Amino acid sequence: MSQRILVIEDQEDNRQILRDLLTSAGFEVIEAADGEAGLAAAAKCRPDLILMDIQLPVLDGYEATRRLKADAALRAIPVIAVTSHSLSGDADKARAAGCDAYISKPYSPRQLLAKVREYLSPIAPTT
Repeated sequence: MSQRILVIEDQEDNRQILRDLLTSAGFEVIEAADGEAGLAAAAKCRPDLILMDIQLPVLDGYEATRRLKADAALRAIPVIAVTSHSLSGDADKARAAGCDAYISKPYSPRQLLAKVREYLSPIAPTT
């Protein structure tokens, strides 16, 4: 069974780019166009990872991430902020909201896939 990634992104073009990239890498992609729809999709589908835009309608990515991390059933899902907010301090703000990682747009497809795989790789058992 392929791993599921929830893409929460309001721009259709950006969702298409991520959908093509992730499905070609063997991932199943679920999509939401705003933060509120993203929360509902996360609760329903229980993805393995979430790619979260920050500038979203209805509920921004910071607040959507805070709500995800406040939910005991969803808090373990890694959230990677993928955003054009790349000013000094934006990565810290995303982490403070609960994002596990931060990638600024534009990103290289290789960089994004490496970060996704980093969070989806099985943890090697320690002896």
